[in-house]
Amino acid sequence: MDTRHPALALLDFDGIPAGVAAADRMLKRAPVARVKAGSVQPGRFLVLLAGTVASVAEAHAEGLSRGGSHLIDETFLPDIHPSVADAALGARKAASAEAIGLLESGSTAGLVAAADAAVKSCAVEILEIRLADGLGGHAFAIMDGELADVEAALDLGAERLGPARLRQREILPRLDETLRELLAAGSGFADCPLFTPEGADVVGEA
Repeated sequence: MDTRHPALALLDFDGIPAGVAAADRMLKRAPVARVKAGSVQPGRFLVLLAGTVASVAEAHAEGLSRGGSHLIDETFLPDIHPSVADAALGARKAASAEAIGLLESGSTAGLVAAADAAVKSCAVEILEIRLADGLGGHAFAIMDGELADVEAALDLGAERLGPARLRQREILPRLDETLRELLAAGSGFADCPLFTPEGADVVGEA
């Protein structure tokens, strides 16, 4: 996905009626280039906007005003890294580097902001970002790079999230090749094809 949209905003509402109403106001307020919105677990509503800095800023401000006490999480990134914007909008890459890192947060907006800070400061690639749905409201990012760079990116992302929003972090210095193929298909269990690892102990075979 080759994005041309420098700004991104993500707003997380505590209920579907409030979220739909806010999305309506945001889209009427500013001509954003892309929008992704819908219900997520557990009973929340996410609105993700991408476009020019001016249009996204205006829509984001409208969402803050309209959401009120129903807005539980938000971020506005006027200069988001293209790979983070792409991943937040659903793009996915296969791991190809020495190490991978995983960062999980209870904050959808915080996770995107932390991933953006990490990729801007460290020589890592964002492979996938998943937001809330199928995750009990959590969000996570997978990144890869040289071991030292991934370690630095995880440190930075964890610092940006803070103890209250950080759930888990993990680094795999040398990813198993079968797991590399599995993750390339997506991190969700439903997306995962059935693989037979090389050298598997298969019943009935010598």
